[in-house]
Order: sequence, then C-alpha cells, then structure tokens
Amino acid sequence: MNQPLAYVHPQAQIADSVVIEPFASISKNVVIGEGTWIGANVSIMPGARIGKNCRIFPGAVISAVPQDLKYMGEDTEVVIGDNTTIRECVTINRGTKYAFRTVVGNNCLLMAYSHVAHDCAIGNNVILANSVNLAGHIEVGDWAIMEGLVAVQQFIKIGAHAFIAGGSLVRKDVPPFVKAGREPLSYVGVNSVGLRRRGYSAETIQHIQEIYRLLFVRGYNVTKALYIIEAEVPASAERDMIVTFIRNSKEGVMKGFRHTNE
Repeated sequence: MNQPLAYVHPQAQIADSVVIEPFASISKNVVIGEGTWIGANVSIMPGARIGKNCRIFPGAVISAVPQDLKYMGEDTEVVIGDNTTIRECVTINRGTKYAFRTVVGNNCLLMAYSHVAHDCAIGNNVILANSVNLAGHIEVGDWAIMEGLVAVQQFIKIGAHAFIAGGSLVRKDVPPFVKAGREPLSYVGVNSVGLRRRGYSAETIQHIQEIYRLLFVRGYNVTKALYIIEAEVPASAERDMIVTFIRNSKEGVMKGFRHTNE
C-alpha cells in the first residue's frame, strides 16, 4: 500500500503487502519483501535487498554509498534479513569491492542513530542499542548485544552471544559468550544471563566459564592457555568455537580480567 506522497521508482521490486508511508523515497534496484513497513521520510537507495516483515522507522537511510575513499562506484548491496527492526535515523551503507555487500541478519534490532558501515556482516538476533557505531569490515556473531554508544574499530570480529557494555571502545576482537567492558576493553565474565535465556544449561555455562578462566583469569599467555584448554578441557562445540575464534583472530583479542582500585 503506497501513500501518494511517497516516491517509489518504477523499477523497484516491492511486494504487494509492503506499506510505504508518506515522504519515503525508494530508488531503483531495490527489493522489499512481503509484510515490511517503511516509515515516513525513510530513504532506501540502490542496492537494498530487504526481507519480509521488517520495520524501518522514520529518518533511516538504507544502502547509501560507502563513506570510504576506495569506493569507486561499483555495484554493491545492502542485504537485510527477515523480521528485522531498524529504528529512527539508522544508517546502513552498502559494500565496496572488498565484499560487495553489507549484511544484517534476521530478527535483529538496530536502535535509533546506530550506524553500520560498508562490508559489515551482522548475524541473526543481534541488538545494536542507540548510537552504536560500526566501522567498515566488522563481523558480528549471532545473538551479540552492544549497549548504547559502543564504537567498534574497522576489521574487528565480535563473537556469538557476546555482550559489550555501553560506551565501550572496541579495538580488539571480542570472543563468543563473554561480557566485555572497562577501558581498555577487557573480559568481565561470561554472558551467563543471556545464555540461560537462550536455553544453555548450567553445566554448559560452567564449562564455558572454565575455558575463560584459563584464557583470561589465570594469567597465562594466549598460546599457553589454548594448549591447556585443548589438553585438559573436554571437547565440546563451545570449546571448539572459542578456540577457533582465538586462533583465527587477526587483530588480537581483548585483554583478560584485571583487578583495579578505581
């Protein structure tokens, strides 16, 4: 249902059940799936691929050209999954020739004024609270949560089920299942509340905690900690996910637990 005051390019592919409010602008080379709602004053630019049953609130700008000097006008995309909510004034830039697309998964919530830069890959069920800023080339795992005003440096990876405290500056990779905070960003525990909510058993959470005690609390360097984990901790999907994440980290992982008198 298109309002007469909205602009929809005749080449845009819009499902019949999409609702487009007044003063929205939808460019050519855009695809929008069934049941999606586009609020007033939303701008959807070329290259947007938006799934089903999404809600995009007033002032959001989807698929603008990257804020990256290496972008030379190549044909790139923003891909947004199903059931994702994008609140007021969110900006999501399309990809560059690095990855050719920026991706936001299913069932995500991007709160007001958050920004997702070029070539980011955000998983499913992710929450970015107000004014979270993601630089280019960032990977965010499923179920990760970032509180308000978190700023993430380019090329960083954030693991599944991670929780990052508000106002944090993220300059190193954040492994799966952890809570991160302080300055510089450090390990502050396992995201046990989030894991319980998602059906993880007490035994599995304790297993994850033991892995991170070896990695971040006992004072071992990363190489020795990984050796001990693989030698002494029973194999599991969670152990393998953590070890693989650490080994594949190009930027290095955040600091371990440290006592402070502050």
